[in-house]
Amino acid sequence: MDLKIEGKVALVTGSSKGIGEGIARGLAKEGAVVVVHGRDLVKAEDVAHDIVAEGGRAHVVTGDLTSESAVLSLVDRAQGFATPIEILVNNAGGSGASEDWSTTRSETWASGYDRNALAAVRVISHVLPKMRSAGWGRIVNIASLAALMPPAGRPDYSAAKAAMVAMTASLAKAVASEGITVNTVSPGTILSGRLEAAFRKAAEDQGVAADAPWEDVERAALPQFAAVPVGRVGTVEEITDAIAFLVSPRAGYITGTNLRVDGGMWPGV
Repeated sequence: MDLKIEGKVALVTGSSKGIGEGIARGLAKEGAVVVVHGRDLVKAEDVAHDIVAEGGRAHVVTGDLTSESAVLSLVDRAQGFATPIEILVNNAGGSGASEDWSTTRSETWASGYDRNALAAVRVISHVLPKMRSAGWGRIVNIASLAALMPPAGRPDYSAAKAAMVAMTASLAKAVASEGITVNTVSPGTILSGRLEAAFRKAAEDQGVAADAPWEDVERAALPQFAAVPVGRVGTVEEITDAIAFLVSPRAGYITGTNLRVDGGMWPGV
C-alpha cells in the first residue's frame, strides 16, 4: 500500500533512540523527509546518517523541550530544512523517578507533566500555524497504556500520559475542519533493550539458559510482567507501522482517537 507520504516533512521528537528512532526510520522508509530530534547531537546525527545511508532523507535538530525558547529555535531550524513541517510525532517524554504513593513528591509530578504533556504542547503551538495555513497536517502524540491502566507505581507518569490523551481529543476537535488530524498512540509492553534484560533475568531465575532464544525467554518471563492476550511483547516496528498509517492521507477520516498497540491488554471497548 502506498501511504502517499513521499516528500512530506516529519518532525519526530525524541528520535535519537528507542521508539522514536524506530518511528523516524520507518517514516523515512516510506519516503518522508525526517527531522531527527534529541538532546544528544551525536546520537541524533548517527540516526540521521544511517537513514541517509539507506537511501532516505534526514536532518537533525537538538533542544530541550521543557524550554520555550529552545523549542522555538529547534522548530524554526526544522522548518528551514525543507517545506514546513507537515507531520509531527510527539514521542519525547518518558518516566522519571520511580516513586509510589508513599514516596511521591509534587515536584516529580510537575517535572513529568512538563517533560511529557507540556513539551508536546510547546512543539504543537509552534508547528500548528503553518499546518493551518497549508490546510493539511498530521499530529500523533505518543502516550502509554499506563494512561488507561495505571499501575500503583509512578502515578505521575500515568497522569501525564492521560493528560496527553485528553489534549489530543481536544485539539482534534479544534482543527478537524482544517485538514489536520490529531491522534494518540498508546504502546503497551514493547520490546526494548531494557525490557529484554529484565526478561532474561526473570527467565534465568526460572532455569532458562542465559543465551536461550528470545522466544523461550519471552514465554517464561512474560506472565511475570504483563497479561498480554496475544502471548508476546510488541515490537517497535509495530508501533512505527501504526503511526505511518495515521500520518498518511489514507487516514484522513481518523482523528481524536487513541490507538492502543497493546496486544489486547486493554479490557475495555
